[in-house]
Amino acid sequence: MRRRLVISYLLLMVLVLVALETPLAATLATRETDRVRADRLADATRFASLAGPALRGGTPGPLDGELSSYDALYGISAAVIDRDRRTVVASAGWRPGSGTDAALDTALAGQQSSGPASVWPWVDAPIVVAVPINDGGEVLGAVVTATPSGDVRRTVTTWWLLLAALGLLAVLACVLTAFGLAGWVLRPVTELDSVTHDIAEGDRGARVQHSLGPPELRRLAASFNHMADVVSDLVERQRAFVAHASHQLRNPLTALRLRVEELGPSLTDLDGRAEHRLALEETDRLAQVLDALLTLARAERRDNELVVVDVVAAAASRVAAWEPLARHRAVILRLAARDGPVYARTVPTAVDQALDALIDNAVKFSGAGGAVTVTVGVVDDGTVLEVSDTGPGMTPDQLGQATERFWRAPEVQNVDGAGLGLTITAVLVDASGGRLTMRPNTPRGLVATLWFPAPDGGRT
Repeated sequence: MRRRLVISYLLLMVLVLVALETPLAATLATRETDRVRADRLADATRFASLAGPALRGGTPGPLDGELSSYDALYGISAAVIDRDRRTVVASAGWRPGSGTDAALDTALAGQQSSGPASVWPWVDAPIVVAVPINDGGEVLGAVVTATPSGDVRRTVTTWWLLLAALGLLAVLACVLTAFGLAGWVLRPVTELDSVTHDIAEGDRGARVQHSLGPPELRRLAASFNHMADVVSDLVERQRAFVAHASHQLRNPLTALRLRVEELGPSLTDLDGRAEHRLALEETDRLAQVLDALLTLARAERRDNELVVVDVVAAAASRVAAWEPLARHRAVILRLAARDGPVYARTVPTAVDQALDALIDNAVKFSGAGGAVTVTVGVVDDGTVLEVSDTGPGMTPDQLGQATERFWRAPEVQNVDGAGLGLTITAVLVDASGGRLTMRPNTPRGLVATLWFPAPDGGRT
């Protein structure tokens, strides 16, 4: 945008310079030509006053020496022509050239002639001046001078080069001024764009300086800051409400479960016992949902500090914790990692909670006889964690919706879970500056990949 503004300013400046300097250049050329023509007319008029005796008596007299000296001194050829167009007296350098006949016709008609009106640098035709020789009202002949236009063309060229230099200086000043003006105008817009990206990346404290740029953009910056304050406050209130509601509902839910559980011994009907068991399962599921909401609200807080985590140790710990459940469900759970620590920079507990959610899903959906593998790898710029399973996997459409809140595939609606595990994982990974990707496994199943940035100073 700055480039477009500068180009528009520059184009306007060039148009103004062309509009001003073009007539000025033409005026300078005409003025210089008029000065030379006036001098030649004065000289030709003097020669015409001396040419009368030469035309009447047929002898050159002193005119021959005058014209020769004039030609030798100034390099301007001249000639006296009678009314029969015969050359009576001429300087040594006299040669009829372009424009001589037309000027002579005008002079023999009793009028002075001088041309051209303007000498241009690219035209080398001489300046021809013709003055009639009168005697008692009768035209006896004419004095014609031919002035080389080289000096005039050099003078005009010098003036034009000076105008061009001044124009270039004006253009340079315009460019510098345009860059400064465009920077002053666009600086608030650039900062607004940068702050918008910062807020989108999670920095809710980023604000625009509202003391830069034109008044209109200052008001825009102030309005944007006010909007950002309001939105940040609403988001924080929403997260606080979710966290507080989840926490406050835990106590009545626990009391409700205890009361429902105490009803068990008093139920003797088989159908009643079945309904009692379903009620307990629903209370447990509701407790899982509340715990997941509380975890999600905490994970979405962007003011967590990053810590350095040994990913191999964290993965080994989580695999050991989930091994009893995997064995109970006849699922093979194994860890593939190199010896020694591998470090990553994440928010606290991000690796543990992400692995818990991924391993839980993998063990849950692999089924008896399935296998779940947790792999720790190292890339040039970070650490990679992969959790692969041999379950049913997901379709491409399902992979695109998997991290949405409370989303569950249609075929697993009756499987235990709150539908927030992958959402929490995605939030934690994003807060750590990492990435969560999922793809189908070969020949079947799902591969969930976590990438975390390496800490400064590398890893061991």
